[in-house]
Amino acid sequence: MTNKEESVGYIYILTNPSFPEYVKIGYAKNVNQRLKQLNRSASVPYAFRAYAVYEVTHKLTDKKLHMLIDTLDPDLRTIETFDGKKRTKEFYEMTKEKAYLILQAIAEISGTEDRLHLVNPTATEIQDEEKAEEAKKESKRAPFRFSLVNIKPGEKVVYIDDPSITPEVVDDRHIEWKGKTTSLSALAQELRSLKGINSPVQGPACFSYNGEILDNLRTRLEEESRGYVRK
Repeated sequence: MTNKEESVGYIYILTNPSFPEYVKIGYAKNVNQRLKQLNRSASVPYAFRAYAVYEVTHKLTDKKLHMLIDTLDPDLRTIETFDGKKRTKEFYEMTKEKAYLILQAIAEISGTEDRLHLVNPTATEIQDEEKAEEAKKESKRAPFRFSLVNIKPGEKVVYIDDPSITPEVVDDRHIEWKGKTTSLSALAQELRSLKGINSPVQGPACFSYNGEILDNLRTRLEEESRGYVRK
């Protein structure tokens, strides 16, 4: 790491599980403060996190940095027209690994490899990425229906975080709990929010039937229908 008195700021590569096909590349004097600014918004399901930072000892504006990347590949930047005006953003359609290679090349050319650092993800960030990947897979499947796992109206499912919560199935897509008809995802989200957890959730992954999580039960039955039997 460079001396704090010499270091002016950082070029950062940020990622977000909400849109894994993009990275956000920019400049900030304080990356943690920049992350806090971005993550104040509740409009994005998951938080931004730093993938890599590159210490610079001279002030580098976003415009200069983006000009450099646009010169390397002008098709990577996210550009849109809104209200008749062209808008360019810090988002680039590339993998985080490719973005890192760009900074790595700059660091090697300038002999400043010691200023480029990968940021180790926290346990929470790893979990968020796994959840986002699962949600992506789920979005490609047909919506969950109780008939897919042979559960009939009148039967009950169990909330995995609190076995005392056992909503009753009322039709192929809905359950009833405390006199209210709702969905698995809506109830799971409501119960999780009571504990201060507000990240998106897939309902079938939060309830079980006969000791088996509904999402796992569905996957097992689908595999068995294709002739695949787990060992």
